[in-house]
Amino acid sequence: MTKKYWSSTEVVEFFQVNETFLNNLEKEDIVCPTCQEGLPGRTFSASEMEKVRLAKILMEEMEVNLAGVEVILQMRKSMIAMRKQFDAILEDMVREMEKSLQIDSR
Repeated sequence: MTKKYWSSTEVVEFFQVNETFLNNLEKEDIVCPTCQEGLPGRTFSASEMEKVRLAKILMEEMEVNLAGVEVILQMRKSMIAMRKQFDAILEDMVREMEKSLQIDSR
C-alpha cells in the first residue's frame, strides 16, 4: 500500500466488504476516518486500513462480534505499546552495560 489515504469506496472495494460493514466499524469507533483537504468524503490512513483488515478477519473467519473486535484491537494496541517500552528498557540496559564494560576495561 503506497498511498497515504484511501476513500471509503476504495476501502470497500479493496477489502470486498459492504458500506454497512465500514459504517459499523466507524459507529463502534473501531476505525476513525479523516477528512483531508482536497479529497472528497471520508478517507482512511494506512493504520485505519490495517484495523479494517483485522476486523474483517476477526469477524468473517473467527466469528468475533463488533464488541469483541474492539476489545481485541485495543489489547493489540496495548501489547504493541508494551513491547515498545520493553524494547526501550532493553536498549537502555545494553547502553549501561556497554558503558560499564568500557569503564571496567580501562
